[in-house]
Amino acid sequence: MIHAEIVATGGCVPERVVPNDFFNYLVDDADTWIASRTGIRERRFAAPEESTSDLATAAARSALARANMEPVELDCIIVGTSTPDMYLPATACMVQKNIGAKNAVAFDMNAVCSSFIFGVETADNFIRSGKYRRVMVIGADTYSKILDFDDKGTCPLFGDGASAVILGATEEKRGILQSMIFSDGSGWELIQVPSSGSRCPVTTETIAAHDNTFKMSGKQVFVFATDVIPRIIEQVTTRAGVSVGDLDYIIPHQANVRIIDFISKKTGLGKERFLLNLDRYGNTAAASVGLALDENLRNGTLKPGQLVLIMGFGGGLSWGGALIRL
Repeated sequence: MIHAEIVATGGCVPERVVPNDFFNYLVDDADTWIASRTGIRERRFAAPEESTSDLATAAARSALARANMEPVELDCIIVGTSTPDMYLPATACMVQKNIGAKNAVAFDMNAVCSSFIFGVETADNFIRSGKYRRVMVIGADTYSKILDFDDKGTCPLFGDGASAVILGATEEKRGILQSMIFSDGSGWELIQVPSSGSRCPVTTETIAAHDNTFKMSGKQVFVFATDVIPRIIEQVTTRAGVSVGDLDYIIPHQANVRIIDFISKKTGLGKERFLLNLDRYGNTAAASVGLALDENLRNGTLKPGQLVLIMGFGGGLSWGGALIRL
């Protein structure tokens, strides 16, 4: 049986560090207010001239260098993003050109903050089928470009970044052992940019009303996340034939430390088994899971043979997870 193993990872965050006190114009003592509610201390914002494809390209190049692989060896590039450079063409095609991956098919995938997980599942299926042997999955977003900086309930939560993973075919039983993805369209209104497409095109009126910026029903999303995360942990491990206690680490979507605290208590898994970096990067949307994966592979926390569950949740509503043997 063919499996998809991790060949290499890469990541990129912008240079600009934005501490919590940047938001003092919204609330008094923003650092305490934000950190106590989310666990976030700072995040990175892209420069005005910096786009999602720029960050994605840097992450892709980092992964290729770590794999000692030439871009022409890639069969497929999947970019998961909800903040593409433009409506069309696909941001993935821009990345393909930038890195010189002329033999790869390239396309975008939008499952909002779950996009990286959806991309990993898609790549895994391509590889298991024998269709492709080397697939790069990139999660990249620049939410600073679409935030309403008058909305204290959303704008302090997000940062910009990109992450990449190269998956390759192997006949050994390692890599992605099991993955599952889900959607519930009945909740699509909870996370949206109302004026951003054909339903409500951007106009001077929608800009004045801030309808071209990110909107989220925070309390309802919290309820959704704390419901589906324990379920995905149980479902993926059960389908893979392992117990939750066998997991060495869990890399969740980096949204809010309160969600992780709740999940830790609900599942009985110690918080030390959840790998987090949201204190430094905030919620980087599609980039968040891959950034934490890359960081912990590079710093030696994650080691060969360990069992790791990565998971995401986001707009759509969407959620999913993948169990990986490193």
